[in-house]
Amino acid sequence: MLKSYEKLGAFYLGRRFDPDSGAIAAEPLLYDASDLTTHAVIIGMTGSGKTGLGVCLLEEALIDQVPVIAIDPKGDLGNLLLNFPQLRGEDFAPWVDPAAARAHGQEPAAYANAQAKLWREGLADWDQDAERVARLGAAADMAIYTPGSTAGQPLSILGSLRAPPAGLVDDPELFAQRVQAAATGLLTLLGVDADPLTSREHILLSALFSREWRAGRDLDLAGLVGAIPQPGIDKLGILPLDTVFPPKDRMALALRLNNLLASPGFATWLTGTPLDAQGLLYTEQGRPRLSIVNIAHLSDAERMSVVTLLLAELLNWMRSQPGTGSLRAVLYMDEIFGYLPPSANPPSKVLLLTLLKQARAFGLGLVLSTQNPVDLDYKALSNAGTWFIGRLQTDQDRARVLDGLRAGGADVQQLSRWLTGLGKRRFLLHNVHEARPGCFATRWALSYLAGPLAREQIQRLKPSGSSPPVAAAAPAQPAPSQAGSTAAPPLPAGIKALYLPASRLPAPGESLLYQPRLLAAVDVHYASARHQISCERQLLLSLSVDDSPMGPDWAEASELALDPQLLRAQPEAQARYSELPSELLKAAAVKGWSRSLSRHVRMERPLRLWHCGALKMTSQPGESEGDFRVRLRQLVSEKRDAEIGRLRSRYDQRLAKLEDRLLRAEQAIERESQQSRASQVDAALSFGGALLGAFLGRRKVSATNVRKVSTAARRAGRLRKESGDVDRAQERAAAVQEQIAELGRQFEDEVDQLEMDLDSSRLTLDELLVKAKSSDIQIHFVTLGWAPRYLAS
Repeated sequence: MLKSYEKLGAFYLGRRFDPDSGAIAAEPLLYDASDLTTHAVIIGMTGSGKTGLGVCLLEEALIDQVPVIAIDPKGDLGNLLLNFPQLRGEDFAPWVDPAAARAHGQEPAAYANAQAKLWREGLADWDQDAERVARLGAAADMAIYTPGSTAGQPLSILGSLRAPPAGLVDDPELFAQRVQAAATGLLTLLGVDADPLTSREHILLSALFSREWRAGRDLDLAGLVGAIPQPGIDKLGILPLDTVFPPKDRMALALRLNNLLASPGFATWLTGTPLDAQGLLYTEQGRPRLSIVNIAHLSDAERMSVVTLLLAELLNWMRSQPGTGSLRAVLYMDEIFGYLPPSANPPSKVLLLTLLKQARAFGLGLVLSTQNPVDLDYKALSNAGTWFIGRLQTDQDRARVLDGLRAGGADVQQLSRWLTGLGKRRFLLHNVHEARPGCFATRWALSYLAGPLAREQIQRLKPSGSSPPVAAAAPAQPAPSQAGSTAAPPLPAGIKALYLPASRLPAPGESLLYQPRLLAAVDVHYASARHQISCERQLLLSLSVDDSPMGPDWAEASELALDPQLLRAQPEAQARYSELPSELLKAAAVKGWSRSLSRHVRMERPLRLWHCGALKMTSQPGESEGDFRVRLRQLVSEKRDAEIGRLRSRYDQRLAKLEDRLLRAEQAIERESQQSRASQVDAALSFGGALLGAFLGRRKVSATNVRKVSTAARRAGRLRKESGDVDRAQERAAAVQEQIAELGRQFEDEVDQLEMDLDSSRLTLDELLVKAKSSDIQIHFVTLGWAPRYLAS
């Protein structure tokens, strides 16, 4: 049975507390997940509990099936992987600090047992248990990525500077940002402080990126080393290239990049999981991910390079998503110091400001953490809808925070008093979606907070089935002596050769060898009246051919993700050619292969779709099962948020009326100064549990009136009964109390039903196979294709 606070699309962060008395309320503090789309900042000095609050917030996001990318400059966020559902001492033992054990006068094993007990008791105190820990561990795929290191899962930051999707290339503003971020990230790694407007290094790299990406070609470092001395560009702006950037200086830049590439320790930057936002947020099956990008081991320049490229990738991904008002994903950055300063302009700043301004429309929530608010750009603070403010170190920090709160019309004197008295794990919550600020105590973390993880601890957390390193580009193959011919083989009439475009620039010492393939372009129309499907697909198939008289086996053909319009009629310069199989020199045979291709497409290449009966939705052509599940989950979240809004509005009005009636009834009892059945009244004041109060307490109806009613009832209970009219007043009060309790029960029933109806984990998918008719298959060509292959000299 799920806890009541997990049925509302809300994050359980702790409990409200009165900063004047220090009393902690019984009901949970619930933070709406959708509020995070307006972003949040966590501010607090060392020891304030800032990191613990961040961990709790991310735990709630993951439990709610919201994927997270977390940038970790300190190494603390790896604690999110320390989930021990059985809460045994032996589970904690590998992660306890021996120095902490000695400080407590205990052996590590005994200290681990004590930590396990502490966690069991801490969870229980905050209405949590081992089942919730297990739920967190099962909610998402979790991994720690370590760019430039093999301690965690390697992240290929620079392995492939791949071309962005066509839609982004067609957007001038987005494409310019992507080009600028790539050039800046690379030059930052080289230690070049390059201004995009004045640096010739930046301008040249940007020109190369722009040219190659517009042509649909990827770039890698090896190709750049070869292109920088001879970029094939005559001018930069209106001046000749050699005037702006002389050949000697271009060679120096190429050598600098080559030295970086040749460094033995640099190999880890080129292999590993590709830097892809979709892949960092979701598995191929559509399961949400927690991807912690640990940069604690890197130099300042390397950190800035990683953050810049990661933010640029996330910005590109964000702009490819449909708009939504519900929370789709979270970007969390622990210790934002230096990446979003108030005066300087590091390369990360413009990207963070862009995300803060635009991400709301796409459901991407940013959470930025910092010790000192003066280290954070004021425009960033103004774009954050939620401020979690803990204990601050200086008067200057408090003044900066109060300036921001004053702009929102808050009672600054009261807030100043609250901020001054905040203790550990106590935070002031300022949320633009709430009527007024308040204070709360953070709940106990589900994850074991062991502190920054050492390299060997991160290695221990590597999943056994982690993704193998993926090279950015296939390495060049050793070249046989005088491989191939320098001239293309002559072809018979009726056969026209086409050339697949080179995917990247050749590196120094590489040559290009064309190998023969059978290419086929087919347009297929798929239609199904039953499922209301009518769509066109364009297939470009590539198949190796030998001299077998049996002809091609189209089942072995691979489908190329390339528009046939990008095929070229002319080869690259100075290329060589492999020998042609004799079957490709027979025009009649090639013509006959078209008929077998049509049969193959009709029988073996149906349109594969996925259908969700519960939501009556079908996947789009080309949409994978995983991507379809992600889309369904987002749709369910949007429906849930809409239902929660309607639920809140309805219960707000009903509870307000009942509170008013109850208050009048209790005032009548107090006026008569008679004995009341206070215990019955107090029991009913729970109105169906704390859930309704927590759910509505953040809106216009607060628990204040209820507390006043309870106080009046207790005072009346201490008085003697002097009039028979009191019985009737008490009956009226009891009747209203029962109505409130019934309202609470109705609310919980509706929440349970909402949870059941909108549980994305229960959705089942059926595979649909739609075959094309022969008349709906149009073959444009079956012909010889030349595929480029890179050979090392």
